[in-house]
Amino acid sequence: MSLIVQKYGGSSVQDAESIKRVARRIVETKQAGNQVVVVVSAMGDTTDELLDLASDIADTPPLREMDILLSSGERMSMALLAMAIYELGETAQSFTGSQAGMITDAIHGKARIIEVSPKRVQEAVDTGHVGIVAGFQGMSRESKDITTMGRGGSDTTAVALAAALNADACEIYTDVDGIFTADPRVVKSARKIDTITSEDMLEMAAAGSKVLHLRSVEYARRFGVKLHVRSSFSSKEGTWVIPDESQTVTIKEGEPLEQPIISGVAHDDSEGKLTITGVPDVPGKAAEIFNHIAQAGINIDMIVQDISLETQTTNISFTLPGAEGERAQRILYEHKDAIAFKELHFVPQVGKVSLIGGGMRTHPGVSARFFTALRDAGINIGLISTSEIRVSVITDVELLDKAVKAIHTAFGLDADVEAQVYAGTGR
Repeated sequence: MSLIVQKYGGSSVQDAESIKRVARRIVETKQAGNQVVVVVSAMGDTTDELLDLASDIADTPPLREMDILLSSGERMSMALLAMAIYELGETAQSFTGSQAGMITDAIHGKARIIEVSPKRVQEAVDTGHVGIVAGFQGMSRESKDITTMGRGGSDTTAVALAAALNADACEIYTDVDGIFTADPRVVKSARKIDTITSEDMLEMAAAGSKVLHLRSVEYARRFGVKLHVRSSFSSKEGTWVIPDESQTVTIKEGEPLEQPIISGVAHDDSEGKLTITGVPDVPGKAAEIFNHIAQAGINIDMIVQDISLETQTTNISFTLPGAEGERAQRILYEHKDAIAFKELHFVPQVGKVSLIGGGMRTHPGVSARFFTALRDAGINIGLISTSEIRVSVITDVELLDKAVKAIHTAFGLDADVEAQVYAGTGR
């Protein structure tokens, strides 16, 4: 008997009929001879609605109370799903994150998993029940408080449970048929990927691909969890994310064996760009700037430094979550005299497009084709960042979709048929 962990996102359980459809799929999986553990997100836009409600009540809600509030969305989903399974003649037991043994640190809103002890969940499936766990949440052993893991945390919950339960697979259900070579909402000709390595999926998630949460991919890679990303709206085979770094790539007949393996194109429009001008060109200034940013808990992505030989100053630009821009500026202005910079310039929203694949640095033609595609599309580049398996650039957010399409076509990733999008944003 196999043990399968299934995770359903908000668009898969957005209303009563959706929950009933998901329940039927779960029951079919169980009646096929499997033990089933299910992780659910909040229904539809519930989390956004709770955030809006909190903002109507308080300008700065306490983080502890926000976690208690936001965790209620997943609890609603798990209870309703359990009821739907009972209506189909099977039994289920639902568990909050803390009841399922999801132990986290004490950081509200961005909690990280410390330990997973799913004893009660294991007992439930061993006695013939479907185990249903509220995603996105846990409990801090230190503070005894409910914590949440941030947006996308239900993916991480599912993978962590799969690892702790030694599950045969972790199925991540979304509103598309798997992982595509680009966002099928932007590139209709995007091609579904049958298998992808954890390495490549990690880069795609980091670059903004919304199908899988970055932390969940990191967790799966670390603990060897096989992920199957598929749609809850169809029965089609999805995409397998293989954690083995040595997994070989199948080369089509007639293709050269020595070649870059391009997995796809990812994009992100949630970042802003902050430029600090007139920074003295002396050792330690960059460290001083980024230490202040780090102490505030603000994540930095791409960084570029431009030195002026005439004025002995430098301009430093970096991207960060757009919502953190005002706070970052405030922090830097508080230390303006010590840093001795001239001005700050902030663009609240920029577009990031990334090409993902193996062999980027060992094949010079990849970069040439990448930048030629952008040039031919009339797209100007702001910042550039590269890694072993990624090339990313920043451009105007209005040109982001055009850039994704141009690169996708330039690397021969277009499929002959249009990808199906059923609902939602890909989660």
